[in-house]
Amino acid sequence: MSDDALPSAPAMTPEEKRAELREKIEAAEARNEQRTLADQAKAAQQTATDFVKAHPLATVAGALAIGATIAAIVPGPGRRLRKKATRRGSALAGALAELGIAYGAQLLDSANQAARVGQDRLEDIGDSIGDSARSVRREAGYLAGEVSDTARILKRKGSKKANRIARKVHERLNH
Repeated sequence: MSDDALPSAPAMTPEEKRAELREKIEAAEARNEQRTLADQAKAAQQTATDFVKAHPLATVAGALAIGATIAAIVPGPGRRLRKKATRRGSALAGALAELGIAYGAQLLDSANQAARVGQDRLEDIGDSIGDSARSVRREAGYLAGEVSDTARILKRKGSKKANRIARKVHERLNH
């Protein structure tokens, strides 16, 4: 049955659309209520990991900015404490930057490894295609030889028959 033969659904009114949207929202809220805190934490972790993988440089820059902000905001009663807080904030920013750089390096290594695996797979596919092409070429050559032999045999048989018929016609005409 073609798509044209299927009955089309009647157009929804705006009220029906709103009711359907409300139902979807309520269902989503019910699902969210059923999710445990662990599920939400896992989802948040996955979202953060995906963001860091997608934007490693932005993550490092953000870590540096947060570290510098913390270092500037931490209050201290005197200059000595402020210097300590600044050093601690700078140390935190440095640690976060190193963490971001290490994670970025790990991502680059993973990307390089994935590229190598992809190259290996493409090489394997190329070899397989080449082997198949050679096999097809051999088979085509064999079949062409068979066709050529068959054509030669048919030509020879046809020529013999034509000569015999011509001889018989010639003999009948001369008698």
